[in-house]
Amino acid sequence: MAFSRDPLDELVVPDGTEAQERDLVTDGDVLVGARSTVEFGVRGRNVLAGESAEFGGAIEADGDCRLDMWCDVAENVLVGEDAYIGERVHIGGRLKVAGDLDIGDDVEIEEGFEANGWIVIRNPMPTIVFLFVYLKHLLLIGEEDAAQRLVSELVEDEDDEAGAEPLVIPRNATVGDDAWRVSTPATIGDDCRLHGNVRAERIAVGADCNVFGSLRARGDITVGEGTRIHGDVTTREGDVDIAADARILGDVSCADLELGPDAEIDGTIRADGEITMRTTERDSE
Repeated sequence: MAFSRDPLDELVVPDGTEAQERDLVTDGDVLVGARSTVEFGVRGRNVLAGESAEFGGAIEADGDCRLDMWCDVAENVLVGEDAYIGERVHIGGRLKVAGDLDIGDDVEIEEGFEANGWIVIRNPMPTIVFLFVYLKHLLLIGEEDAAQRLVSELVEDEDDEAGAEPLVIPRNATVGDDAWRVSTPATIGDDCRLHGNVRAERIAVGADCNVFGSLRARGDITVGEGTRIHGDVTTREGDVDIAADARILGDVSCADLELGPDAEIDGTIRADGEITMRTTERDSE
């Protein structure tokens, strides 16, 4: 992941992410900004959540789990390595930690907790706040290499050969079966399967995805090759580009519209500008 900017200023859904029956599942880390609501449970490598983040299901982290103060988790928190739980966190189920547990004051765990390593009861540093304030400072003074090293040390697993990109949910976002609402751009990788209408500043969806909902943005929307959007694609001020073999099972509304070879739109097209049909697909960059 490139850190030439604030890493929480965009919704990033990495390749292969799936919204299963109750969980959002990814191979890499999960970073959730402050005051965001994730109506699913989450399963990933390391799970890091900012202040007052809410989860509607369980958290399963193969590595570490860091929850800043006032977080709320509806069900169990299962951690494969170490856990850092800030003050006044609420966990609706059981907390199980394979490694060490660093836990703050006034934490409520409804079904109890267990840890195989050391248990330290204190107020841990709010990790997400520290990480991104310090990271932003490094970027402001031009220390991009130092910023990248910081993130690598804190959220990357050196043993992960695939180098999976993290799932990033920005601050004040809402993610659920009904809708994914963010005030930032949204990037969805290849081979993803998501439920819910996506609402963002602009949207880029990768190849061979299934999105069971509509796409709506203020700016441009791109839909990758072979992707299926089970809903409308609407932009207020931007253009729409639909790649080869993609299919929109709904209406499209935009300024300019570009269609790749064998792209299909089942509904009505409303384009204020030009409609262009490409006979060959662009070479991937």
